[in-house]
Amino acid sequence: MKLTKKTACLLFLFILISPLYAEPSSDEDTLISEEILSVEESLAAEEDFIDEDAFIFEAPTLIFEVPLFEIRSLDTIFPYLSQRQRITAMSSNGLRNYFLREESPTLFPNPDLGIDLLGSVMRKNPSHLIEALAIVPYNGRELDLLDIYNALGRIEKIKDQSVTLNGNPFYVFTESTRIESTRNRRAISDPMPAVMLPFSETMYLRLKENTLGNLFIRGDISISMYGITYSMTNFTDIRYFLIPIMRTERFITIIYLEPVTEGILIYSITGFYLPGFIADRVNLNPNINRRIRIFINWITDGLRIQESVAAER
Repeated sequence: MKLTKKTACLLFLFILISPLYAEPSSDEDTLISEEILSVEESLAAEEDFIDEDAFIFEAPTLIFEVPLFEIRSLDTIFPYLSQRQRITAMSSNGLRNYFLREESPTLFPNPDLGIDLLGSVMRKNPSHLIEALAIVPYNGRELDLLDIYNALGRIEKIKDQSVTLNGNPFYVFTESTRIESTRNRRAISDPMPAVMLPFSETMYLRLKENTLGNLFIRGDISISMYGITYSMTNFTDIRYFLIPIMRTERFITIIYLEPVTEGILIYSITGFYLPGFIADRVNLNPNINRRIRIFINWITDGLRIQESVAAER
């Protein structure tokens, strides 16, 4: 009989514990041989059973079901618009309305949809507010959330937008760039267009403009099933000719974007706080209005870029 190493070890142990180390009789020898064979067969069976394949776990194929939903319309999201408001929102200028904290807005989204920009803005306790609504019509193909996200990612393009002032183009921002963080304000380039949507993202921006100088902004993006919300808040004081006129976190613009049947819906509310003695001397409403117009134009141009990129594929 040929013994394996395991069997030899067991046999050696068996001999050590045998009483008096007596030489076994023939019957005992037969019994020992049978026990050794039994042990060897058990070990062999275990070796056959415990192999590499036994540790390979084959998981079942995972299937993710993506819920299908119908694209919503402007009337679904804003069912209380008058005919005049609707026409203005669909025009190239869009609809904008200025109001004070104690006054009421004119734009009321469907309360069942959970689009409550006003509630988020009012938590900053603003003294002045501006609401805006615009529709960017599709031009060739319907755009989706990824197109919107990539349009919002082109921060360097903000400086290229202008508004008309006294019949001439006026560039509000002379520089627009991303920066590393609130502490490290080194300029960094925009990333390449994304191929997948993140759940959320925070970016930091430096916008340099003619009157207020450098504006340092934190941009927070969150993505839901139907749309994208982009919140922009100042993380340093805002100065007017070196005089601090707006403290940190006292300026906020929240933009909600959603593909609807008529085009890309852009709905925003801007809130900012000005102390009374400054509000009486400095009328920032025209300036803020121009900046809202700049942001809407910037988003519109970004969406057009997305359309042209898709056409080239």
